[in-house]
Amino acid sequence: MPLAACKTASYALTHLVVAMGVAYALTGSWKAALAIGLIEPAVQTVAYTFHEKGWAKWARAPAAGAVPACGRSRSAA
Repeated sequence: MPLAACKTASYALTHLVVAMGVAYALTGSWKAALAIGLIEPAVQTVAYTFHEKGWAKWARAPAAGAVPACGRSRSAA
C-alpha cells in the first residue's frame, strides 16, 4: 500500500477513535458514541469540500485593496 494511502487510513482511524472517545465521554453511551463516531467524519468530509471550494474561490477573487490573509499574498496561494 502506498505511503499516502497508509497515512490517509491511519488518519481516518485516528479521527474515528477520537470522535468516539469524545462522544462517549460526553454521553456515557457506547451506542451513541459509535453512532456519532461514524456520522461525524462523514459530515466533516462534506464540510471540508465546501471549505476547499471557499478557499479556491477566495484565491481566484480580485486582490485589489484586499488584505492578505495568513501572511501570504494571493499570488502565492
